[in-house]
Amino acid sequence: MADHVAGIEADARSWAESAWDPDLTVGEWWSRLLADRWSLPSLPDHAYGRGYSRAEEQAVWRGFAAVGTLGPPSGIATMMAAPTIADHGTSAQIDRYVPAILNGTEAWCQLFSEPGAGSDLAGLSTRAERDGESWVVTGQKVWTSFGHEADLGMLLARTDPDLPKHAGISWFAFPMRQPGVEVRPLVELTGRAMFNEVFIDAAPVADEALIGGPGGGWKVGNTTLAYERGSLAGAAVTLPYARTGSVAGQLDQRAGDFGQRDEVVRRSAIPDGVAESVWWGQQADELDRLDPVLRDELAAAHAEREVNRLLGQRARTGAVPAVGNLGKLAMSEIARTRREVANRAVGAAGMLADADAEAGPAEGEAQRATLASPAPSIYGGTDQVQRNIIGERVLGLPKEPGPPKDTPFRDLPNN
Repeated sequence: MADHVAGIEADARSWAESAWDPDLTVGEWWSRLLADRWSLPSLPDHAYGRGYSRAEEQAVWRGFAAVGTLGPPSGIATMMAAPTIADHGTSAQIDRYVPAILNGTEAWCQLFSEPGAGSDLAGLSTRAERDGESWVVTGQKVWTSFGHEADLGMLLARTDPDLPKHAGISWFAFPMRQPGVEVRPLVELTGRAMFNEVFIDAAPVADEALIGGPGGGWKVGNTTLAYERGSLAGAAVTLPYARTGSVAGQLDQRAGDFGQRDEVVRRSAIPDGVAESVWWGQQADELDRLDPVLRDELAAAHAEREVNRLLGQRARTGAVPAVGNLGKLAMSEIARTRREVANRAVGAAGMLADADAEAGPAEGEAQRATLASPAPSIYGGTDQVQRNIIGERVLGLPKEPGPPKDTPFRDLPNN
C-alpha cells in the first residue's frame, strides 16, 4: 500500500512539473486540472475524478506541494456539493454542475439552517411549490457561509407539507444571483462577515436542478452533512489558495501570486508552513513564559491536532462509525485548546487586537483565537447535535420523545 501511495504522489508531481506555469491565470490552471482529472481525485470516475481514497488524494496534494503549484478549487463546492451530486445526481446533473465546480467558475453555499430549524434541521419551513417545469421557493435561511459570493446554493426546501417532516424535503441546486434572493451579512465577534442570512421571495429553480428526486432531500442532505463533517476533521496538506466563482473575481488573476492563507476567511500572524504549537512556543519563549506546564500543554495541543488530522484521513473510508461527527467534535475542542494555549503563551497581551496601535507580541493572534473559539461548536452542526447522532445512530440509545414519526409536517406543533 505504501508503494502504491508513493507511486500516486510521484505521478502527481511529474504531471504538475510539466503542467504548472505560474503565469497562467487561475482559471487556466484550474481548467488544466479538470481536463486531466486532478481537481478532486477522490470523486468517482463518472464524476470527473479518479476514485482515489482520502490517503491517495493527500498523496496527490503532496506531489503538487513539492512543485509549488496553486491548489485546486476548494471550499464548500468541492467539500460538499460536488461529492453529493456525484452520489445522487443523474449523469446530466453531474455534467451540468461538477465541471463548473472543478474549474472554479461557480462557487456554492449551503442553504440548510433556518431561524426555526437549526438543531432540528428536518423542521425547516422554507417551501418550494411546483409551477410547471420549475419550482417557486419562498423562505429564510441563516448561517450561510459565503452566501454573498455564491453562484449556487445547496437548498433544502419543503416540497410536500402533507408528508412527515423528514419525507417532504427536497434538495435543489439553487441559483443565488437572481431577483427574489437577498443576502445580508452577519458580522461575527471577530469583525468578519463570513456568514449570512438569506431571504428568498418567490424565486424560481428549474426542475432539472432537483437532486435525488422530490422528497429525497433528507437522504441527499445527510450525504452533504457527512461530507462536510468528514472534511472539517482536517486535511494533511495545505496548498496555495484562490477563491472560486464569478463574484470573487480571482479567475483572471495570475496563478503564481496566491499564498496558502485565505485572508478573507482568517487573518493570521502565524507564517505559512509553521506548526501552530511551535509558533506559540516561540512567542512564549520570547516573553520568558515557556515553563514546563506550558510546554506540556503545547505538546498536548499538537497531538490533538495530529490525531484529528489522521481521523480526517479515515473519514471517507467508513472504517469508523460516525467518524465525521467525531472529527467535528474534535475540531470544537481544538478551537478551545488553541484559545487557552494562546493566552497562556502571551498573558495579558491576549487582550490586544491587531487593530490596536500596539497589538502585542502575537500581533493580535491570541485575541483572534479567543473570539473565534465559540464558533466551531455551532457551525457545521452543534456539538450537542453531534453527540445526539453518535448516541442514537451508533450507540443505539433511545431517541428523545416527540410526535410519531409518521405525523404530517403541517400537523406538527410550531416552534
